[in-house]
Amino acid sequence: MPHPLPISPADALRRIVGPASQLLPSVPWDDRARVMVLAIALQESGLAARTQAEGGPARGLWQFERAGVRGVLTHPSSASHARRLCAARACPASEYSVWIALAGDDLLACGFARLLLWTDPAPLPALGDADGAWACYERNWRPGRPRPEHWAANYAMALDAVRQEDVT
Repeated sequence: MPHPLPISPADALRRIVGPASQLLPSVPWDDRARVMVLAIALQESGLAARTQAEGGPARGLWQFERAGVRGVLTHPSSASHARRLCAARACPASEYSVWIALAGDDLLACGFARLLLWTDPAPLPALGDADGAWACYERNWRPGRPRPEHWAANYAMALDAVRQEDVT
């Protein structure tokens, strides 16, 4: 059962990002990765929607389209991880099955978001590097409506949530 929306960044870290990281133990989930995954969810859905507005093709809190799912399922860096993640979430590892499941399985969606970042040969940006994080987001998500005016606030919220979690 998906979590009720909207979900706060702190709750998303605790209820989605943390558990998703346990499903991909061989993929690094350091603070840089956690901030990027959370910032992208904030940018894409505001942690408030699992389907794209007006019937668009994107699904999940990270707003994956089928091409993004296909990329994660077939990229040499992510394909085996994606298959194991799908098996752990009882989802057939096919483009259509995963794309459909993303709207109802936040852990699968989060795992696919991390794996998409994993396919990028560039290192994740340093903590606090909002410009580098924006470049990483744009390069990997290729948003149709990028909304750069929202990125600084979304990135800052994600960074703050991760830092607060590290303190507790």
